[in-house]
Amino acid sequence: MTELSRRDLFKFGSLAAIGAAGAGALASCAPEGGSGTAAGSSADAGTGEVGTAAGHRREGLPSFLQAPEPITDIAETKDYEIVVVGAGSPGVPCALKAFQDGANVALVTRESAASAFGNTGSGIDLDNSDPVDVANLVSFLMQANQYRPDRKQIEAWAYNSGEAVKWLIDYAQSAGAQVEDQGNAQAAPLIAKQGYNITFVTSFFGPKPYTTGEGMKDILTKAESEGLEVFYSTPAEQLVTDETGRVTGVICTASDGSHIQFNASKGVVVATGDYQSDTEMLQYYQPDMTNFGPKQANRNGDGHKMIVWAGGKIEDIAHTKMLHDFDGGPASMCDMPFLRTKMNGERFCNETFAMSIMNCYLRSAEDQGHYCQVFDSAYMEKGANFPGRLWDPEELKVYMPEEDVERVGVFSDQIRTFKADTLEELAEKLEITDVDTFVQTVADYNAIAEAGADTQFGVPAESLTTIDTPPFYGIHRHVRMSSICGGGVDVNEKQQCLTPEGEVIEGLYAIGNCAGRFYGGIDYPLDVPGLNLGHNYTQGYMVGRDLAAM
Repeated sequence: MTELSRRDLFKFGSLAAIGAAGAGALASCAPEGGSGTAAGSSADAGTGEVGTAAGHRREGLPSFLQAPEPITDIAETKDYEIVVVGAGSPGVPCALKAFQDGANVALVTRESAASAFGNTGSGIDLDNSDPVDVANLVSFLMQANQYRPDRKQIEAWAYNSGEAVKWLIDYAQSAGAQVEDQGNAQAAPLIAKQGYNITFVTSFFGPKPYTTGEGMKDILTKAESEGLEVFYSTPAEQLVTDETGRVTGVICTASDGSHIQFNASKGVVVATGDYQSDTEMLQYYQPDMTNFGPKQANRNGDGHKMIVWAGGKIEDIAHTKMLHDFDGGPASMCDMPFLRTKMNGERFCNETFAMSIMNCYLRSAEDQGHYCQVFDSAYMEKGANFPGRLWDPEELKVYMPEEDVERVGVFSDQIRTFKADTLEELAEKLEITDVDTFVQTVADYNAIAEAGADTQFGVPAESLTTIDTPPFYGIHRHVRMSSICGGGVDVNEKQQCLTPEGEVIEGLYAIGNCAGRFYGGIDYPLDVPGLNLGHNYTQGYMVGRDLAAM
């Protein structure tokens, strides 16, 4: 490696620079009114080659991982046993479980209310499941994630999720939330395909527009009435460590701009979500996401950064992303092998491929995640053997903006299903940019379907259906980032944060999409419906339970 000047070192970022140069100038900076050192100073920067302090084998760190100056103007100090950062689907269960088990807990969040998304969360009822099949499901999920996860992470979900999800449903119902246990209803295709003897516990917060986010708000309303302390609009800025490197608290900014240090004698749990809202982080770790819009706001990677400043490591590149559209048309029809076209009217893929990987085909500035599914009025008969559930023409009207029906179970501003008497008219409604190409694509596809031989993309004959019976239907789907569900920090099976060398950072935990090593594929596997929310609930429940018992 070329010899570097001190100035060059600091250009790479303070963590890498301090690790390489051994600088100790910040070590004595302790916050006024509190104890310990703000993480990011040399007390916790670690040692090693330039560029490896956060696990990156590069010269230097990207600018978003450069540690800020330690915050020293502490206006107030509060003492707790456990501090949970982030009031989402992992953070709320974590704080609630620890509080129920007798711990002194503070839940802090940058938002003015609880914030989460999605509807379904899955768990396994171990008492009514074959242990061999549960172990096989863990292996199945390892395969679905390209064998990259830490198996212990998936096992922790598999063997704790039934208890966690059932507990959450019970409490949410007592709080008046719109939630039910759908059991095996959503997992039926997986069970049938794999032959599993597994009973699922499946929380469903809904119907839309009610979501898990609304459920978390209802849960916190009840929990706060019982004494759980929640600090809204109080973003976390830096972790605090002692002379051993143990994390002992977190510094937050109050609504008036002053700083509050929340001390945590047992541990700080970071549950701040992913980094999709931070353009620099997204382009660094997910350059193929440049042309996709985010579905969520304020997912800035704040927790990732604080943990790295405290000596942690972001998991290896190849972060798993979740890009879906369950709202333009029925979710149960998104994977059906109806003709798919880009917005220029061209067919572009094998239609048996899952919707969850459509983003891989639609990454360009022209596509930006848009595509259409096309079928005709005989779809109920032609698609009778397709995977999933077909919505009949009357049911489908709820997704059709031109129909005057009551909108239940949908986001009215996202429905994009249309019907037309001609293909040309349908193309206009779907916003196809080249109508002639679209009409020719349908004609070519019909010839393929009639011949039963797809020489273009190889769709099996049984999955080919002609589009020749008017009126014609189309769903304009737009896949966008629901989350970067893989791409958190390295943790062990207890959710303790790890250094690049694999050592535990005492007192520091990460859960949910801020934590890594649960996924590994380039796209989120939809094989187990509600896996991500289920794993969020479970990790929160486990850490809250275990910390309270310390």
